[in-house]
Amino acid sequence: MKFSSQEEYGLRCLLQLARRGSDASMTISEISEAEGLSSSYVAKLLRILRLSGFVESVRGQEGGYTLSRTPEAIQISDVLAALGGRFYKPGFCDHFTGTEEICAHTFSCSIRPLWHRVQTAIDSVLDRTTLADLLENSSEPLYSRQLITREQIQVPER
Repeated sequence: MKFSSQEEYGLRCLLQLARRGSDASMTISEISEAEGLSSSYVAKLLRILRLSGFVESVRGQEGGYTLSRTPEAIQISDVLAALGGRFYKPGFCDHFTGTEEICAHTFSCSIRPLWHRVQTAIDSVLDRTTLADLLENSSEPLYSRQLITREQIQVPER
């Protein structure tokens, strides 16, 4: 399981914009400097985020990028889906067929349910987490802030 640099840096760009508030915008170079990223990479991330409806761009001397909605209205699950996709997708097994054309375990697979449960647990956290939640500088785990409880994560018993 991997969290891509595109997902990490895309979220960080959104957080930069969210910290500025709804009245202020940031340029690519300002975000680039704040995050220590190249301007071209920030431009690529902001393009993805703009096309996905998370940010708006304004041209001109006072232009830049702003959030298209409030931080409370931006779900992290949606952002990560736009930046990189889901951990486990329906076509997952198509990529791990070995030397065969289709997976030998298509009908009797004991691994696929595991990945599905992992995705369900991930979704249960990300669906309840907004950009506003990430703005809070709290060191306590998300599940203890009522976003999700341990009981809501369906972990198989040992």
